[in-house]
Amino acid sequence: MEPIRGASGDKERLVDKHGREIRSLRFALTNRCTLNCIYCHREGESREKKDKAEISAELVIAIARVASAHFDIRKIKFSGGEPLMRTDLVDIVQGMRPFEDEISLTTNGLFLSAYAADLADAGLDRVNVSLDSLREERYNFITRSKSNLPQVIEGIYAAIDAGLTPIKLNMVLLKGINEDEIADIVRFVQECNTRGGGPVAILQLIELIPSFDQSLLNYKTDFAEVEDELKSKASTVKTRELHRRRKYVVDGAEVEVVHPLDNTEFCANCSRLRITSDGKIKTCLLRNDNLVPIEQVDEQHILHQLKLAMWYRAPFFAPKA
Repeated sequence: MEPIRGASGDKERLVDKHGREIRSLRFALTNRCTLNCIYCHREGESREKKDKAEISAELVIAIARVASAHFDIRKIKFSGGEPLMRTDLVDIVQGMRPFEDEISLTTNGLFLSAYAADLADAGLDRVNVSLDSLREERYNFITRSKSNLPQVIEGIYAAIDAGLTPIKLNMVLLKGINEDEIADIVRFVQECNTRGGGPVAILQLIELIPSFDQSLLNYKTDFAEVEDELKSKASTVKTRELHRRRKYVVDGAEVEVVHPLDNTEFCANCSRLRITSDGKIKTCLLRNDNLVPIEQVDEQHILHQLKLAMWYRAPFFAPKA
């Protein structure tokens, strides 16, 4: 499928009604997962969708190609479910590598040791790995699984060895469960940096999103206290412009705090479109009432649907009363 360009070859930008330019796409490649984490929102998709037909590799590559050719969107992230359950993931990465600047992956890490080298060879740039605890009994409780933590650690090491860095370790903070482990995981980041011979790992402390399950409210951590503690120990404090995320450098390890629900800049600076596991454009993580389906591997159809999605983008998320 050859891209259709204007006479000058210039690319327009994909901008919503509120002036926000889309600069990246996030594909949920599957709703399936090997774990069943207590906080998982499956990218805002219903858990009941897990048996539905998954977006094809052909359509994934076509959407990315159209977005790149017409709107200069050249940053891709894959998620799920667990994207490494897709046996064609290496082919997908390889297929879109020629027209992307950055391709990354969010994974639970269980299959990473087996696929890290192949993914790196195919052109994957880096990975995010969920690591909510280094204590096996806690990890088992959070993921509702057994005996998987050693395999995840092995996958992290394999990703570092394959050069899929900087590797971001995603830790969802859960009150009364793992919030006392921040120092332990900071030390693990230091170990990863030693293994990689430099700053190859970053810890991301992520705010729990209870909107999908109100029973999780009891696990919500006070991030103000967390940040006060980090600030007292940090040698350097930086702020990422896009979502006003703070980064703390603690004993040489970088710790980034991600709290979208209490961050007024998060929606205002949203520059990402999500594609669901069954091939629909999702304009907001927390909404499923304004999805835009992509039903054909056809350039003009994909182009039209991407533009249509801009009309459904709200300025911010507001829960219904």
